[in-house]
Amino acid sequence: MTVPETLVDEHHEPLSDKCESHLDENRNWPTHGTYEYTSYYHSRREIVPFTDFIAMDKEFDFVVIGAGPIGAALAFKLATDNPTSRVLVVEKNWAEPDRIVGELMQPGGCQAMEQLGLQNVFSDISAVPVHGYYISYRGRQLHVPYMHDANGQLRGVSFHHGRLVMNLRAACKAQSNVVCVEGSVTELLGQMDNNRFTAVRGVRVGPQRIQADGSDECIDVCSRKLTFVCDGITSQFRKQLNERPVELISHFCGLVLEHEPVSSDTYFDGPTGTTSHVSRPTDTAGNPLPMPHNGNVMLDGVGPVLLYQMSERETRVLADIPGPFLPSESNGQLRETLRTSLSRAAPKHLYPALHAALMRALDDSRRIRCIGSKFIPATANNIDGAVWIGDALNVRHPLTGGGMTVGLWDVVILTDLLRTHDAANSQQVQRVKAQWQWRRRPRALVVNVLSVALHALFAAETKELGLLREACFEYLAKGSHYTMQPSGFLSGLLPSPMLLIFHFFSVAFLAVYLRVSDESVAYSGGSLFYRVYSAFYTLYIAATVILPVIWCELQP
Repeated sequence: MTVPETLVDEHHEPLSDKCESHLDENRNWPTHGTYEYTSYYHSRREIVPFTDFIAMDKEFDFVVIGAGPIGAALAFKLATDNPTSRVLVVEKNWAEPDRIVGELMQPGGCQAMEQLGLQNVFSDISAVPVHGYYISYRGRQLHVPYMHDANGQLRGVSFHHGRLVMNLRAACKAQSNVVCVEGSVTELLGQMDNNRFTAVRGVRVGPQRIQADGSDECIDVCSRKLTFVCDGITSQFRKQLNERPVELISHFCGLVLEHEPVSSDTYFDGPTGTTSHVSRPTDTAGNPLPMPHNGNVMLDGVGPVLLYQMSERETRVLADIPGPFLPSESNGQLRETLRTSLSRAAPKHLYPALHAALMRALDDSRRIRCIGSKFIPATANNIDGAVWIGDALNVRHPLTGGGMTVGLWDVVILTDLLRTHDAANSQQVQRVKAQWQWRRRPRALVVNVLSVALHALFAAETKELGLLREACFEYLAKGSHYTMQPSGFLSGLLPSPMLLIFHFFSVAFLAVYLRVSDESVAYSGGSLFYRVYSAFYTLYIAATVILPVIWCELQP
């Protein structure tokens, strides 16, 4: 099968899908076609340098700090909902970002994009539809598809993070009432009490790079209605809202596999993309992925290993290393740990092509890119005139790829509420914030709790957690609602905390059964008395995994 080369210019020009139709089973899927704001992708005509911004009017209705995926989507929606309002977006660098996470959008996030009027944002960036999860554990394989609606199977999308961000920024730049400034917000301005903000009335903006001695010229900007803090996971303003210490859970280390495209009709048939694929992990085709167009989760490494396509020819590998400390790369410990983890996750006798590709990618990488994984629960926002949103408010483990889904639905809910309230009236805004916190909580709780709980199980640093991981795999393998409802949690489509708790403890009780009956492979042996004792101790461990996280999420 001959497939035409994907066309990419040296500046990562957004890609129109030139591949033959058999590379995706549904040509109407929004990863195909054209994007209405493509002409703004690389344009810098709309970006105001800080030196030019000094001479402009400094009063705006809305100020958005940060133009990542959440900030850009929020600015676009504010501008389209309020065409007579002026929206300021301040971003340090409007060039294409390069990250190793934030490259998979769950179906719930795709639905949020539609609600925001950005349903075509995945076009022209060589994005790949995602149909569910392929899970490998102890030589066994399992496919967990996404849920269906009346129109067929719902789907996610995987892509280059930077290209999606640039498409979102293009939508912002296309709005005549949005001012895009390249600079840094150095501080919030407003009223303070005991060194804590009680009200935010504007921001102080400086150049891209701030001098350590504070000698840079900065200007004050007035926000007549609201200031939105969307400066991401490393937010410099989060401490104004949430002073809790942040602890690292683990680190993700990223690699890239390059491969040939694969005909998707090998894996899917029918107009709804129904899977007919029975995993053949020993295949040695040009594409080494166990199941293309899916998130591939390998559970036998040091920590879980994730693989998902960023395009038809590139796959991201994320290898998790549990714990707050990362092995040193300078003395070779990091590479050795990764080699061990990848070899265990994709053993050569089961996945010859994938194993070879992983070892080659590890050997060829000059520097291992790593990112810390954190959990930061949301905090109620009583500061007048400001809203924290996205990762600036709430961070979860990236294992389940739900961060953008939570953030985008936060934008949908918040902008829907603001449409029927006066954003200049502080009392009405406080009511909006209270309603927003209440309405966002179910989806955020499910996605956040699941990410932390699943990482604890999949990293499995004790026998009890290993038993729970085994029970989780067996539970998902049962099919029916045992598979599809957990799939709904993962995809952001089923925001039901009570149902999540039910399924989690169903897994825990299945672990009890496996241990007492001595059918477990992960935790076997011992007398009946000891098996009963260790089974119920495992139930206690399950409770300590999920209940503290739920408690954090329920705090006002």
